[in-house]
Amino acid sequence: MNAQQPAAGPSPSADRPADTPPPQGDRATLDELGFTVSGRIARPIAEVYEAVADPEQLSRYFTTGGARGRLAAGADVTWDFADFPGRFPVTVLEAVPPRRIVIAWEGSDLVGEATTTRTVFTFEPLDDGTRTLVTITESAWRPTADGAKNAFGNCEGWTGMLAAMKVWLEHGITLREGFYR
Repeated sequence: MNAQQPAAGPSPSADRPADTPPPQGDRATLDELGFTVSGRIARPIAEVYEAVADPEQLSRYFTTGGARGRLAAGADVTWDFADFPGRFPVTVLEAVPPRRIVIAWEGSDLVGEATTTRTVFTFEPLDDGTRTLVTITESAWRPTADGAKNAFGNCEGWTGMLAAMKVWLEHGITLREGFYR
């Protein structure tokens, strides 16, 4: 086969010697690690918001050891997980039903003097209100190997929470049951 390949243009480093590092220019400094995960749930926004804010519902699909206290602005609540025994204190910084919840909870390998991460849940209606986009953003870890390990662990946890919430709300299945023990 006689296919012609397009001619390659000059490489980005063609105008500097091979042993010269690329210019730093507009490169940003990584000061903090964070992540964002999201998922779509086939339920109206108010129902999805309540599945996060209401401790009884949250305990059915996510906090396998139980949640105590409603996620309302100024509230101090606790979450317990079968896979990570012990109560985790959660402070609710903001709650705007049915659109947004902001919490802080303990973390390690965090930036500066921080002792908590900041986690933001946003809820957006989709498809004439029949579905909801849930987005979770968490940040505050140092850009180190230990900070990355903790950030990745929480990213995995929130991704699992979204999947568990989806199957619970849409199909009544408790996805985490028996998963961790």
